Amino acid sequence: MGQILSNIPISQSHPFSILVTGATGFIGSRLVSVLASSGYTIKGLTRKKLTDTKNVKYVQADVFDLDQLKHAMQGIDTAYYLLHSMEGSKSEWQEFASRERIQAQNFLNAATAAGVKRIIYLGGLVNDSLELSPHMRSRKEVGEILASGNIPVTELRASIIIGAKGGSYAMLRYLVERLRIMICPSWVKSLAQPIAVDDVVCYLAECLTQSKTIGKIFEIGGPEKITYEQLMRVYSAYLNKNLFILQIPFLTIRLSSYWVDLITPVKASLARPLIDSLVHDTVVTDDSITKIIPMRLKSIRESIDIATKEMKMSPPETELKEEKTGFKINQKLIQISLLALAAIGTSYYWLDNRPEIYQPMWLLGSVIWYAVIVLSIIGIRNKTRLGYLMAGVLSWFTLVFWLFDNYYVVFQTSLIASQPNDLMTIRNFIGIFAAVITVIASHNLFHKVFDYQSKGKPI
Repeated sequence: MGQILSNIPISQSHPFSILVTGATGFIGSRLVSVLASSGYTIKGLTRKKLTDTKNVKYVQADVFDLDQLKHAMQGIDTAYYLLHSMEGSKSEWQEFASRERIQAQNFLNAATAAGVKRIIYLGGLVNDSLELSPHMRSRKEVGEILASGNIPVTELRASIIIGAKGGSYAMLRYLVERLRIMICPSWVKSLAQPIAVDDVVCYLAECLTQSKTIGKIFEIGGPEKITYEQLMRVYSAYLNKNLFILQIPFLTIRLSSYWVDLITPVKASLARPLIDSLVHDTVVTDDSITKIIPMRLKSIRESIDIATKEMKMSPPETELKEEKTGFKINQKLIQISLLALAAIGTSYYWLDNRPEIYQPMWLLGSVIWYAVIVLSIIGIRNKTRLGYLMAGVLSWFTLVFWLFDNYYVVFQTSLIASQPNDLMTIRNFIGIFAAVITVIASHNLFHKVFDYQSKGKPI
């Protein structure tokens, strides 16, 4: 980010007259760093109490508390609005639009009371002629609320933002890294204009001294227009990896978000609004910002390269929870137990003397069962929740199946096939033990994997 602010003069009416909300977030943390390194003194608004750094004074405030917000805005001339309410539980996500309206209105009221002279807002690139998704409609409404007062607002509308620790980049990265064959819905054909996070921050920072941007809406995007499918192919080419994409039109946004949740560490609550943004084309139709703030915009491949290298150099910190059984132990245990199930299952064809096991339906079931084991192990090795889910379902099914096969031991009658011999009965009990271990390990890993991964963190 060396070129950012290189030609901006340092001029503030008084110290700490610039406020950056979301100061520890994906965009906000970068903007704070750039402004501070350029000599500006800034207030960073956060929900947690943080230690001040050079040129940065952190203020703790809850945007839902108007009094706290008013106090934080005292002495502010320019306020950056970089707040989102996308993440949270399912019930919270369903109310995100309402929460965003409250946040925006509180922010406007507090800014008006504090005498703020200007607001700079980063929103989403929308097509006003189309029916917008809930997420994009909310992004637009936030801009309208902020602009409804007497404070001039500069609104920048961006398409997909590519950068380390960003949700869009994390979703792209994990999907391409983990899947050779990808099942995608129709939204992968929508056009977007991805932009590097550094370029977004540069636009935000340069708006400080560009009076022509005051009170206007600008669309920002990178130099290339591309579909999300092509974007995935660019990243797969960057990794020197082949990618096969199968498009299924009936795969809805909700199902897509659950799929992303099971394949990547990006939670469905975040994946859904990200996917929501891709339903319609998000391309720049008015590039007037490039004449006011000219810069060399980074290509998609360059943006991916920068983000990937940054992630490798500085992976996000993750707080690990204390637990009785370690993640790595469970990870090894579940793979061993699945291999044990596969080995035990083969005994049907060399220990069992029942003719039923050679019937077509039985043989088909065996093929599917082994295929699920293989797919589960692949998913588990990539630490996907889908792998743990498949292993859990398979182990529960296997546990019930082998219990029923030994049903005769207690009730003197067989449920699945004719009564097994003594050796197969013993084998069933051994298999039941292995299935129980798989059930426990898959349950532990399915719920704990998020404690060991964060957006974009290397596997």
